[in-house]
Amino acid sequence: MSRLKVTETFVSIQGEADAVGWPTLFIRLTGCPLRCVYCDTQYSFYGGEWRTLDELLVIARDSRAHVCVTGGEPLAQKACLELLAALCEAGYSVSLETSGALDVAAVDPRVSRVVDLKTPESGEVKRNQLENLDVLTSHDQLKFVLCSRADYEWARDLLRDLPVPLPAQVLFSPVWGQVEPRELADWILADRLPVRLQVQLHKYLWGNEPGR
Repeated sequence: MSRLKVTETFVSIQGEADAVGWPTLFIRLTGCPLRCVYCDTQYSFYGGEWRTLDELLVIARDSRAHVCVTGGEPLAQKACLELLAALCEAGYSVSLETSGALDVAAVDPRVSRVVDLKTPESGEVKRNQLENLDVLTSHDQLKFVLCSRADYEWARDLLRDLPVPLPAQVLFSPVWGQVEPRELADWILADRLPVRLQVQLHKYLWGNEPGR
Protein backbone atom coordinates (compact mmCIF):
# COMPACT_ATOMS: atom_id res chain seq x y z
CA MET A 1 0.00 0.00 0.00
CA SER A 2 1.29 3.45 -0.92
CA ARG A 3 2.50 5.73 1.86
CA LEU A 4 3.27 9.40 2.07
CA LYS A 5 5.39 11.36 4.52
CA VAL A 6 3.08 13.85 6.22
CA THR A 7 4.13 16.88 8.28
CA GLU A 8 0.67 17.58 9.69
CA THR A 9 -3.07 17.36 9.15
CA PHE A 10 -5.43 19.94 10.59
CA VAL A 11 -8.78 21.60 9.97
CA SER A 12 -8.81 25.37 9.59
CA ILE A 13 -10.33 28.11 7.47
CA GLN A 14 -8.90 28.17 3.97
CA GLY A 15 -7.11 31.49 3.63
CA GLU A 16 -6.28 31.45 -0.08
CA ALA A 17 -7.47 30.67 -3.60
CA ASP A 18 -11.03 29.92 -4.69
CA ALA A 19 -12.00 28.02 -1.51
CA VAL A 20 -11.09 30.97 0.73
CA GLY A 21 -13.24 31.14 3.85
CA TRP A 22 -14.37 27.51 3.81
CA PRO A 23 -13.56 25.03 6.59
CA THR A 24 -10.81 22.89 5.11
CA LEU A 25 -8.78 19.82 6.01
CA PHE A 26 -5.15 20.51 5.20
CA ILE A 27 -2.90 17.54 4.46
CA ARG A 28 0.61 18.98 4.51
CA LEU A 29 3.13 16.65 2.86
CA THR A 30 6.79 16.75 3.85
CA GLY A 31 9.58 17.93 1.58
CA CYS A 32 10.21 20.65 -0.99
CA PRO A 33 12.94 21.09 -3.62
CA LEU A 34 12.46 24.89 -3.64
CA ARG A 35 13.71 27.50 -1.18
CA CYS A 36 11.58 30.61 -1.71
CA VAL A 37 12.82 33.55 0.35
CA TYR A 38 9.40 34.23 1.88
CA CYS A 39 8.49 30.62 2.73
CA ASP A 40 6.42 30.37 5.92
CA THR A 41 6.32 26.56 6.09
CA GLN A 42 10.01 25.71 6.34
CA TYR A 43 9.15 23.28 9.13
CA SER A 44 7.68 21.01 6.44
CA PHE A 45 11.00 20.55 4.62
CA TYR A 46 12.13 17.67 6.84
CA GLY A 47 10.76 15.13 9.29
CA GLY A 48 7.12 14.08 9.12
CA GLU A 49 5.48 10.70 9.67
CA TRP A 50 4.58 8.01 7.18
CA ARG A 51 0.84 7.63 6.59
CA THR A 52 -1.00 5.20 4.33
CA LEU A 53 -3.65 6.29 1.87
CA ASP A 54 -6.27 4.54 3.99
CA GLU A 55 -5.18 6.44 7.11
CA LEU A 56 -5.45 9.75 5.28
CA LEU A 57 -8.87 8.84 3.90
CA VAL A 58 -10.07 8.16 7.45
CA ILE A 59 -8.81 11.58 8.53
CA ALA A 60 -10.66 13.17 5.59
CA ARG A 61 -13.87 11.31 6.48
CA ASP A 62 -13.75 12.51 10.07
CA SER A 63 -13.06 16.13 9.07
CA ARG A 64 -16.23 16.54 6.96
CA ALA A 65 -14.53 19.37 5.08
CA HIS A 66 -13.02 20.43 1.78
CA VAL A 67 -9.57 18.85 1.44
CA CYS A 68 -6.44 20.77 0.47
CA VAL A 69 -3.22 18.85 -0.20
CA THR A 70 -0.29 21.17 0.34
CA GLY A 71 3.34 21.28 1.44
CA GLY A 72 6.22 21.95 1.10
CA GLU A 73 5.80 20.79 -2.46
CA PRO A 74 3.30 17.90 -2.42
CA LEU A 75 4.07 16.70 -5.95
CA ALA A 76 7.64 15.97 -4.88
CA GLN A 77 6.17 12.73 -3.48
CA LYS A 78 5.05 10.44 -6.31
CA ALA A 79 2.23 8.94 -4.23
CA CYS A 80 0.61 12.39 -4.04
CA LEU A 81 -1.11 11.67 -7.35
CA GLU A 82 -2.64 8.52 -5.85
CA LEU A 83 -3.80 10.44 -2.79
CA LEU A 84 -5.49 13.11 -4.90
CA ALA A 85 -7.29 10.52 -7.03
CA ALA A 86 -8.37 8.52 -3.97
CA LEU A 87 -9.81 11.63 -2.31
CA CYS A 88 -11.76 12.44 -5.46
CA GLU A 89 -13.04 8.88 -5.73
CA ALA A 90 -14.24 9.14 -2.13
CA GLY A 91 -16.34 12.15 -3.11
CA TYR A 92 -14.37 15.01 -1.60
CA SER A 93 -13.90 18.47 -3.03
CA VAL A 94 -10.11 18.60 -3.42
CA SER A 95 -7.56 21.29 -4.13
CA LEU A 96 -3.80 21.04 -4.60
CA GLU A 97 -1.38 23.81 -3.66
CA THR A 98 1.74 23.35 -5.78
CA SER A 99 4.56 25.40 -7.24
CA GLY A 100 5.06 26.03 -10.93
CA ALA A 101 8.23 23.94 -10.80
CA LEU A 102 6.77 20.45 -11.23
CA ASP A 103 4.54 18.99 -13.94
CA VAL A 104 0.85 19.25 -13.04
CA ALA A 105 -0.52 17.53 -16.14
CA ALA A 106 -0.93 14.14 -14.43
CA VAL A 107 -3.02 15.51 -11.55
CA ASP A 108 -6.58 14.12 -11.48
CA PRO A 109 -8.75 16.57 -13.48
CA ARG A 110 -11.30 16.66 -10.67
CA VAL A 111 -8.73 18.42 -8.47
CA SER A 112 -8.55 22.21 -8.44
CA ARG A 113 -4.86 22.94 -9.09
CA VAL A 114 -3.55 26.11 -7.45
CA VAL A 115 -0.24 26.69 -9.22
CA ASP A 116 2.13 29.18 -7.58
CA LEU A 117 4.31 30.55 -10.37
CA LYS A 118 7.53 31.87 -8.86
CA THR A 119 8.51 35.51 -9.36
CA PRO A 120 12.10 36.83 -9.67
CA GLU A 121 12.33 37.99 -6.06
CA SER A 122 11.15 34.61 -4.76
CA GLY A 123 14.65 33.36 -5.61
CA GLU A 124 13.23 30.43 -7.59
CA VAL A 125 12.01 31.93 -10.88
CA LYS A 126 14.34 29.67 -12.88
CA ARG A 127 12.48 26.61 -11.57
CA ASN A 128 9.19 27.52 -13.29
CA GLN A 129 7.86 25.07 -15.87
CA LEU A 130 5.87 27.42 -18.06
CA GLU A 131 4.45 24.42 -19.92
CA ASN A 132 2.09 24.08 -16.97
CA LEU A 133 0.21 27.13 -18.20
CA ASP A 134 -0.90 25.16 -21.27
CA VAL A 135 -2.78 22.55 -19.21
CA LEU A 136 -4.61 24.83 -16.77
CA THR A 137 -8.40 24.99 -17.08
CA SER A 138 -11.20 27.11 -15.65
CA HIS A 139 -11.20 24.68 -12.71
CA ASP A 140 -7.68 25.82 -11.73
CA GLN A 141 -5.97 28.92 -10.39
CA LEU A 142 -2.62 30.51 -11.20
CA LYS A 143 -1.09 32.39 -8.28
CA PHE A 144 1.66 35.01 -8.18
CA VAL A 145 3.13 35.84 -4.77
CA LEU A 146 4.57 39.33 -5.13
CA CYS A 147 7.50 40.72 -3.13
CA SER A 148 7.66 44.16 -4.74
CA ARG A 149 6.54 46.47 -7.53
CA ALA A 150 9.15 44.80 -9.77
CA ASP A 151 7.57 41.39 -9.13
CA TYR A 152 4.17 42.86 -9.94
CA GLU A 153 5.40 44.25 -13.25
CA TRP A 154 7.04 40.92 -14.12
CA ALA A 155 3.78 39.05 -13.51
CA ARG A 156 1.72 41.70 -15.33
CA ASP A 157 3.96 41.57 -18.39
CA LEU A 158 4.04 37.77 -18.44
CA LEU A 159 0.24 37.68 -18.56
CA ARG A 160 0.08 40.37 -21.24
CA ASP A 161 2.57 38.49 -23.43
CA LEU A 162 0.59 35.24 -23.46
CA PRO A 163 -0.74 34.43 -26.95
CA VAL A 164 -4.24 33.76 -25.54
CA PRO A 165 -5.80 34.58 -22.17
CA LEU A 166 -5.59 31.87 -19.55
CA PRO A 167 -8.82 30.02 -18.75
CA ALA A 168 -7.67 29.68 -15.14
CA GLN A 169 -8.43 32.32 -12.53
CA VAL A 170 -5.33 34.46 -11.86
CA LEU A 171 -4.50 35.48 -8.28
CA PHE A 172 -2.11 38.24 -7.21
CA SER A 173 -1.03 37.92 -3.59
CA PRO A 174 1.22 40.33 -1.62
CA VAL A 175 4.00 38.87 0.50
CA TRP A 176 2.98 39.35 4.12
CA GLY A 177 4.78 42.38 5.55
CA GLN A 178 6.46 43.39 2.26
CA VAL A 179 3.72 44.69 -0.02
CA GLU A 180 0.64 46.41 1.38
CA PRO A 181 -2.61 44.89 0.02
CA ARG A 182 -4.02 48.38 -0.65
CA GLU A 183 -0.93 49.23 -2.68
CA LEU A 184 -1.29 46.09 -4.76
CA ALA A 185 -4.99 46.84 -5.26
CA ASP A 186 -4.09 50.29 -6.61
CA TRP A 187 -1.61 48.77 -9.08
CA ILE A 188 -4.17 46.25 -10.33
CA LEU A 189 -6.83 48.93 -10.79
CA ALA A 190 -4.45 51.35 -12.50
CA ASP A 191 -3.47 48.70 -15.06
CA ARG A 192 -7.01 47.30 -15.37
CA LEU A 193 -5.72 43.77 -14.94
CA PRO A 194 -8.25 40.91 -15.06
CA VAL A 195 -6.82 39.33 -11.91
CA ARG A 196 -8.13 38.66 -8.42
CA LEU A 197 -6.46 40.29 -5.41
CA GLN A 198 -5.79 37.65 -2.77
CA VAL A 199 -4.79 38.28 0.81
CA GLN A 200 -3.93 35.47 3.22
CA LEU A 201 -7.06 35.41 5.35
CA HIS A 202 -5.62 32.90 7.82
CA LYS A 203 -2.79 35.32 8.68
CA TYR A 204 -5.27 38.07 9.46
CA LEU A 205 -7.02 35.62 11.78
CA TRP A 206 -4.04 33.88 13.41
CA GLY A 207 -0.80 35.50 12.22
CA ASN A 208 2.03 33.07 11.44
CA GLU A 209 0.88 30.46 13.96
CA PRO A 210 1.77 26.99 12.56
CA GLY A 211 -1.08 24.62 11.86
CA ARG A 212 -3.62 27.41 11.28
